[in-house]
Amino acid sequence: MQRRSSDRSEVPLTALRNGETGTVTSIRTGSGRGFGRGWGFEKRLMDLGLTPGTKVTVVKSAPFRGPLEILVRGSRLALGRGMAERIFVEIEKQ
Repeated sequence: MQRRSSDRSEVPLTALRNGETGTVTSIRTGSGRGFGRGWGFEKRLMDLGLTPGTKVTVVKSAPFRGPLEILVRGSRLALGRGMAERIFVEIEKQ
């Protein structure tokens, strides 16, 4: 995925590299593969503290499409790629 340095576009959380920070802009539930990705999915993320406007830092991205370790509201969480791909963030400039 190519990112231009001049714009602040919305990208999936999986596009952030280790150490990068972004602000959650939206959570896309969509009708992806599988069931249970509607309100229950969004509620689960809200319970974890992942709401629009929240700053998220990628601590570590596991290789081979493994989970992401993120820092959100002072807590470290591990999110599967499937979940992380549906969380959209605006990357902060450093």
